[in-house]
Formats: sequence, structure tokens, C-alpha cells
Amino acid sequence: MPSPRMTDFFDSSMRALTQGLRRGALAPLDIAEAVIERTRTAGDTYRVWSGFDPEVLRAQAREAKDRLDAGKPVRPLEAMPVAVKDIFNTVAYPTEMGSPLWAGFTPGNDARAVYNLKRAGAMVAGKTTTAEFAVHYLPDTYNPHDVLRNPGTSSTGSAVATALAVTPMALGTQTAGSIVRPASFCGVWGCKPSYGLIPRTGVLKTTDTLDSIGFYVVHAEDLGLALDAVRVSGRDYPMLHETLEDPARQAVPQGRKWKVAFARTHTWDLAPGYARAAMEEWVARLSREAEVEVVEIDLPAGMERCHDIHEAVYHRCLAYYFQQEYKSTERLSPIMQEIIAYGQGIPDQTYRDGLAEQSRLAAEMDSLLAGYDAMVSLSTAGEAPPREVTETRDPALMWTMTWLPVVSAPAFTGPTGLPFGAQLVARRYNDHRLFRLVDHLVARGCLPAGPNPRVRS
Repeated sequence: MPSPRMTDFFDSSMRALTQGLRRGALAPLDIAEAVIERTRTAGDTYRVWSGFDPEVLRAQAREAKDRLDAGKPVRPLEAMPVAVKDIFNTVAYPTEMGSPLWAGFTPGNDARAVYNLKRAGAMVAGKTTTAEFAVHYLPDTYNPHDVLRNPGTSSTGSAVATALAVTPMALGTQTAGSIVRPASFCGVWGCKPSYGLIPRTGVLKTTDTLDSIGFYVVHAEDLGLALDAVRVSGRDYPMLHETLEDPARQAVPQGRKWKVAFARTHTWDLAPGYARAAMEEWVARLSREAEVEVVEIDLPAGMERCHDIHEAVYHRCLAYYFQQEYKSTERLSPIMQEIIAYGQGIPDQTYRDGLAEQSRLAAEMDSLLAGYDAMVSLSTAGEAPPREVTETRDPALMWTMTWLPVVSAPAFTGPTGLPFGAQLVARRYNDHRLFRLVDHLVARGCLPAGPNPRVRS
């Protein structure tokens, strides 16, 4: 485990840093100053923040110091700086959602997920840039590996903040592929947990059955720590409590191999040859691991329609939830105007049919994955395209639509040295089993422990 001495977040995981706090080898202000320095040297260049105030961060660090000086125990995320996507309500910063229509809006409260993080000891480092209303229109934030490439939408600033190690963790959201795609294009660890694990109160809503909250971390070993800090927990949530605390659901029986499914998906042929080859070589490597069994599978009938189903549900919801904003077209991007106009033309019955098909496919995927510890697929079709080019269809939204937990691992680099990822997917609510498989693969050298490649800056 890395040393707790504060250099930067590339070198020390949150687990290591909290151990340093417990031993008194590290102070909360050291951590805050690391964010401020990293913002100065890299974060400002790539424009990760929509709201950042060093004094607000230092004030939180002093509160953490006073708490520790009073002899109170170190909490799971004590003094850990977390970047927050600018669609979450926060007390300290405006919530502008990437739109001039909401410039200066101050909600006066924290989203429930932000409250949970603070309760676990975290500091809100600042607000990160996002696409307009977390949809498609890119913010003025740059891919840290190539400023001319797409950094991924819409959790853009959060992914770039972790890729640059400005913060060790950042909140994001995913309605299609908005955590997985930026993670893949920026070469970091991204997680979209099981649908419903992280509360959405105080967060911009775009759809009812697709919006999911997740996060990025610099170090793979922090995935479980981050989820447990932000999710709902306790016996007030009986179904989630019983499944997430059930050893039979979250651990592999002693002596049994990890059973991993490989799904090419209907998007496979859209990926360039180098991406397909990288995935096949990685799957072959997993197959050679003594403790892993890999099985190639076919997905349930209808999964090839996921993109069409998603489009109907998503666009119909956007047309409904942004009716008022649509009246101010001069301050709405052309792409958002087009989406809303298109969504208004989707019949109600088409929307209801889409919801029914979503529920059916989610149940079928849950049944299929009950027989596996995880399934693997590409995160994106390959490296990030140029900023002005629309991303090629990929599998990310398929697992969003079927409510599955996903980890996007920075597994690959392409022919130009840019990153792209592999998705590891599990049965709904088997999030910690998924993290245990990630830990195993990192320990075996099958996946990197941190960002890949590390940003040169």
C-alpha cells in the first residue's frame, strides 16, 4: 500500500491517506493544499471546475482538524476531497447544470449523496463541469491526454479531475454512458453502481428509470470504500441491506474459480479492429488465469434493441422535464432543442412500451448473470474521437438500461497511445462481489491499480 505521506493523489489511495490521518502522519490541511496545488498545475489548464474556492476547501480541512484534535475517530472518508458534478445540489456552491438558464442558482441544500459523503467525513472540493443538463453539449473541458479529443459526456469534469489526480474521487451520473464513456476516454476507474443504491434526491432529473449516480476514483482499491460512503444503507432499506450484506451474494465460495462471461454485444462490429483485438487478447489472458473461468455468452433476445428502446424512453423524458427550458431557445443549445423537439413527437404508447421492455430485459439480465460473477465487454468502441465527432455506439447504455452495476477499468491503450476501457458488469446488487473480482484482477496484473496511462503533466 502506498505511503500516507502527502505528495499527490496519484501516489496514495484514500485508504492509505485515512491511515495516515489515524497515525497522525498526515493533516487535513495537507490534503486540501494538495487539491489546490494540483488545480493550479493541471486542473485550471484542463478546466475541470465550474466552481472552486480554495478558502472554502481550507475551511473544511480546519473543521476536520478540529474534530480530530478533539479525539474523535477517523471516519471512512475523513478529510477526503471529493469533486461533485454540477448537477448535484451543494450548500457551498451554485448548481448551474451546465446551462446559462440556471447561472447563479443556489439551492441552499446538499443533495442526499453529498450529505452522505459529508457524513462519512468527505470534503466537497468543488463543482465539476458538465454537459448542458447532463445531456450532450460538451463543456469547455479538455481530455487530459489530447485536448483535441472528446473527454466524454456528461460527467466530463469529474472524469478529468480524477485522471489529473486533482481529487482522489469525484461524483458523476449516468443515464446512458456518462460515467463509463468519460472513464474510458480519460483512462480512469469509473463506477455506476446498481440502480437505486445511491439516492437521487437533490440531483437534476432527466429520466425516472435510467438516471443513475456513480463515481470515479484514482485507485481501484477505493471502489468499495467510495460506494459504501455514498449509498443508502441500514435496515430501513431491507432489500438492499439483505443483498449487500449477504456473503453468498458478495463473495465467491472458497475453492471455486471466478466465473466470467464475455459478451461481444450487437455493438461489437462497430468497434475498430484494434479495440476488438485488445478485448479478445485480454479475455484470453483472463482465461489463462488459474482462478478464472471465462465463458462466451449470447445475450437475451431483445438486448440488441437497447439503443432504440433507450432513445424512446430518454428523449420522451427530456421533452417532458425540460418543457420550460425549451421556451428559452436562445439560451438552449441547438442539440438540446433538437432532442426536445424529437421527444415531443414520441407517442405515449411508445414510451410505455419502452418502459415495459426495459423491465423485461432487466429481469432477463438479472437471471442470466445469476450464473456468473461478472460479465465483460468493451467500455467504448475505442479511443476518444475528435471533440466534434459523435461517439460510436457502445455497450455502456445497455447495462444502464438493465440496472446493473458496472466498473469501467482503464484496461487498454490504442494505436495513438490514448486510453479506452473494459467494462466489468455483475448481477444487480452484487456490487461488492464485482469489486472483489476487480481486486483479484489488479493483484494478478490483469488490470492496472490506477489510471492508465498516467497523465503526463
